[in-house]
Amino acid sequence: MPPRLARLSLLILMTTLSVAPVLAQAPPGFEAAWQPIRAFYTEGLEENGIVGSSLVLLHDGAVLAEEYYGFADLETQRRVDANTIYHWASITKTFTGIALLQLRDRGLLSLDDPVVAYLPELKKVHNPFGPMEAITLRHLLSHSSGFRASTWPWSGEETWHPYEPTKWAQLVAMLPYTEIHFAPGSRYGYSNPGIIFLGRIIEQLTGDDYEVYVDKNILKPLRMHRSYFDHTPYHLLQHRSNNYSVRDGQPHANGLDFDTGITVSNGGLNAPLTDMVLYLNFLMGDAEKQAAYDGVLPRVSLEEMWVAQHEVAQRGPFEETVGLAFHLMERDGFRVVGHTGSQQAFRAFFYVDPITRTGAIANFNTAGGGDQPPDTRAFMNAVRERLFEEIFPLFDDE
Repeated sequence: MPPRLARLSLLILMTTLSVAPVLAQAPPGFEAAWQPIRAFYTEGLEENGIVGSSLVLLHDGAVLAEEYYGFADLETQRRVDANTIYHWASITKTFTGIALLQLRDRGLLSLDDPVVAYLPELKKVHNPFGPMEAITLRHLLSHSSGFRASTWPWSGEETWHPYEPTKWAQLVAMLPYTEIHFAPGSRYGYSNPGIIFLGRIIEQLTGDDYEVYVDKNILKPLRMHRSYFDHTPYHLLQHRSNNYSVRDGQPHANGLDFDTGITVSNGGLNAPLTDMVLYLNFLMGDAEKQAAYDGVLPRVSLEEMWVAQHEVAQRGPFEETVGLAFHLMERDGFRVVGHTGSQQAFRAFFYVDPITRTGAIANFNTAGGGDQPPDTRAFMNAVRERLFEEIFPLFDDE
C-alpha cells in the first residue's frame, strides 16, 4: 500500500466509530459470532483503503449492531456516522418494483400487459425473436426481457458526456438501434433500460414525476424523511457522503452529487442508514405495524415479489435467483431477499430474512479506478457471505 494511503488508512482507523451490539435482543452466541465479523469488516476496510463505510444489522425491528468507519468527506474531515447520506444506486430498483405493484393492486395495470401498450415507442426496437408485444411488464421486473444491460450502448468515458441520459427523447432516439438479445421470458439478463421503462410507465399512469410518486407513496408513508433523489437539499449537505475512486494508490473525490437524469428509477436514491433501516423493517414486517405497512403495499403483494422467476448464478454455496425487482440468495432452505447497488464509487447491499425478521445493510464510498484496487465489490460480497454463514443462522431457532 502506498505510504500516503497507509497514513490515510491509519487516520481512518483512529476515527472509526463503532456501537456495541444491543445484546438484550440477540440470540445466544451472537456476540461471539459478531466480533470476528466486525474485525473482518474493519480490517478489510483499512487494507483496501476504503475511505468510509457503514454496516448495520437488524432483528425484530431493532438495531443489534452498527459500525461506522472513516470519512464521509476527506476535504472537510467529516466522519461517517448514523446520519451519513449515501447513494444507493440499483437498490432504487426495489422501490420501482414496489411502485409498480402498487399500481397493479389499484387495478391500473397487469404485470402480464405488453410493455408497448404503455410505451408504443418500443415498437421500433429490433426483436429477432418475435413481436415486441410479447415483452411484458413482468419480463422487465424480472430482468428477462432481453434488453441489453447498460443504459447507453457505449461507455460514455469522455468528460463532456452526460453522466446519464437526461431526457426520455434521448432513449427514444436509441430505440431503432436497440436489439433484443434473447427470447423474452426464457432466461435472466440484467437490464437497466428495462427498469427505466417501468419508471416511465409509472409517470404516465400517475401524472407524477417518478421521484414525486415514490416520495408520496413510499418514502413519506415509511417516514423516510431524509431520503431523496439526485441532488442533495441544502439542509442535508452537511451529511452527504462523497465517493472516491482510487487511482495510483490515491483516493480521488468524484463529488457529492450527480444527476441520474431519466434513469432515476434505475438508480437515483440517496438516504441515510437510519432511513434505510425503516425500509428494511417494512420489508421484514411487524404484526403491530402491519396495517400501516399494508398501506404502502399489502404483505401478500410484497411476498409475490420474492417468488423466484429465473436462475441468476451460483455464488459459492448460494444459488442466486431473481424475483420481481428483488434478488434471492438460497442454500439448504436458508433464503434471504435483497439487492446490491453500484454507481460512481458507491457499493452497497441489503438483505433480509423475512421469516426470522433479520436484516443487514451496508454501503462503501470507495472503489478502484479501472482495474486498480480496491475491488470493493469482492470485499462487499465477502462481508455479506460471512453474515449469511455466521450471523443469520443464529436466529433460526428463536
